[in-house]
Amino acid sequence: MSQVLIVIDRLDDWAPYYPSERVITFADYLQLSARQQRVRVINLCADYDYRAEGYYCSLLAEARSHHVLPSVRTLNDLSLPQLYKLQLARVLPALSKLRPPEEPGTHLVVKSYFGQCAEPALQPLARLLFDRFACPVLEIHLACEKAWEIADLRICSHRELSDAEETLFAEALDSFSNQVWRQRKKSDNSRYDLAILVNPEEALPPSDQSALKKFASAGRELGFSVEMISPGDYMRLPEFDALFIRETTAIDHHTYRFAKKAEAEGLVVLDDPTSILRCTNKIYLADLFATHRVPAPRTSILRRGDETGLQKALAELGLPMVIKIPDGSFSRGVVKVHSEEELRDKIGELFAESSLLLAQEFLYTEFDWRIGVLNNKPLYACRYYMAKNHWQIYNHGNKKNSSGAFTTLPTFEVPRAVLQAALKATKPIGNGFYGVDVKESAGKGYVIEVNDNPSIDSGVEDKYLGRELYRLILQEFARRLDARRAGHQHE
Repeated sequence: MSQVLIVIDRLDDWAPYYPSERVITFADYLQLSARQQRVRVINLCADYDYRAEGYYCSLLAEARSHHVLPSVRTLNDLSLPQLYKLQLARVLPALSKLRPPEEPGTHLVVKSYFGQCAEPALQPLARLLFDRFACPVLEIHLACEKAWEIADLRICSHRELSDAEETLFAEALDSFSNQVWRQRKKSDNSRYDLAILVNPEEALPPSDQSALKKFASAGRELGFSVEMISPGDYMRLPEFDALFIRETTAIDHHTYRFAKKAEAEGLVVLDDPTSILRCTNKIYLADLFATHRVPAPRTSILRRGDETGLQKALAELGLPMVIKIPDGSFSRGVVKVHSEEELRDKIGELFAESSLLLAQEFLYTEFDWRIGVLNNKPLYACRYYMAKNHWQIYNHGNKKNSSGAFTTLPTFEVPRAVLQAALKATKPIGNGFYGVDVKESAGKGYVIEVNDNPSIDSGVEDKYLGRELYRLILQEFARRLDARRAGHQHE
């Protein structure tokens, strides 16, 4: 169970707000036992400059393995524009949606309190900045000539706030400390806290609601306190011992940031950021397969403007040919071309999204194998059949997405060549949870790709193993957490 502490310089600083036993001075925090674990610190010292008490508060919190806001990294980043401006690319979409002012040369200053601001139009920007530079009060300076841009970011003291701003700050602090880092009810027999990241807005999630309920049920049976969390719960990750991502992952996406933060906080996480990085890019996988001699369809990498490479791909792969953008998912960004004219037309469209494309020979099969692999061991096997009147499992060409039928089998019934190809493909990637797509042709297995965060839907992937599939996956979390706990006890 975590304890939340609000650290201030002097108790008088808290006079405008409701009294709270969680509020202590920096002097009190200095005397706190460093052995206390599961402590969350909200550092409200007035001065965060290097070597000031606010800086040392965050530094000591990190040395004590307390989870502190703001972190030392945030303090350092916000101290120099050349550091924080390198990290602003992710907020550009939110800036581009802001309506430009009537007069060019307009400057605007707005304050964000724990990612909340009074101006609704600026709320998405405030939230994105808080995810990256988490601090109690952030002063955002905006300037606009032709388009809005961030001119400056400054971390503020709560002492600088007006009466009206103090009210907004207090409401945001109350919401943050009681909801984001709230004390969660935990049953007496729970050994670990498991967070399962889901997104209710996702059109094609990797697990349906029924499967998620089965994960939660299996987790409780294994001694986990299970909670479904959403993309807005980024700052709550330190509350948990483990994170299971059940949302489609991507690099330039909050799922990757969740995985990175979870790993940095010492959580057991599936899938880990390294696996996400390696699996979500088909260019990387193609090179990895070639390096480790993983059986795969003949493949070429196409570079924008490289006519020689295009002609070489035509000669080596022939037609029809499959073209893929590097980071597509669920068969998106994948096209089959039957002629050179169609090839040039399609790559013209796809090169608008990526400077490199993947070209593969087309292997006709009635179905693709999907081998679920966990910790380099086969877990389940499915045959996914092509969508009706289509060459892929998923057909996004209609107004309504459609997919083909499936057959779920025990892994011992999978052809040996298919199983061996799948295991050979995952070994150089890591020991996470993967779904390996394999085509079987002429008695051989050809790996198409390795997916992190593979689909587990009720009545599909669990058709053979049933509830045992969910137990096996969560048992791996328990095994890793037990091993980590045992390692700490022997230190």
